[in-house]
Amino acid sequence: MTEAPLVTEATYLHSTRTAYDLVAADYAKLLGDELDTKPFDRAMLALFAELVRTSDTGPVADLGCGPGRVTAHLHGLGLTAFGVDLSPEMVAVARRTHPGLRFEVGSMTALDLPDGALGGVVAWYSTVHTPPELLPLVFAEFHRVTAPGGRLLLAFKAGDERRHLTRAYGHELSLDVYWTPPDQVAELAAGAGFLVEARLIREPDQSERGPQGYFLARKP
Repeated sequence: MTEAPLVTEATYLHSTRTAYDLVAADYAKLLGDELDTKPFDRAMLALFAELVRTSDTGPVADLGCGPGRVTAHLHGLGLTAFGVDLSPEMVAVARRTHPGLRFEVGSMTALDLPDGALGGVVAWYSTVHTPPELLPLVFAEFHRVTAPGGRLLLAFKAGDERRHLTRAYGHELSLDVYWTPPDQVAELAAGAGFLVEARLIREPDQSERGPQGYFLARKP
């Protein structure tokens, strides 16, 4: 009875890693300056940075960092930030693009970090490839590595569906994308032990196919 979730996890991690290894260079080129056109994104990241600086509870991990654009933005906001990504190719691009910052290969399901090591966790659209039944494991890991008083910030696709991509960023691939109801995100965070502080849902812009969600929580 315990084997099925492990098989599911291995399958989705493999497909996610394979897809992002394939598209890493083109993804970085296409989205490198995306934050310049996303005022809501910048506002939520700025709020998170202010709260983490005030609490002074430790460094921040950008989990699912991709080519490192959000990691670098957090560094620019005055945080000690580093990135972790499942894709070795994404990490290689991040290291080349931001040589002064730290990037590591790793999985959100089993982070190579001590308990309570972080003042903040950012998961910027990085949970969107996780099957819903495995999200409690991911949120539990977020909680484990966050220090008391630390913050969790998520950006996610707000909805309730799965979309399978066969082409993205100029490449043929196979990748599932999950849209998650905001109430479910709040339940997952609360179930892991976080206190919900803020939720924001915005309408899609011309480059997006549905509403986008932001979620901020604190570990008591």
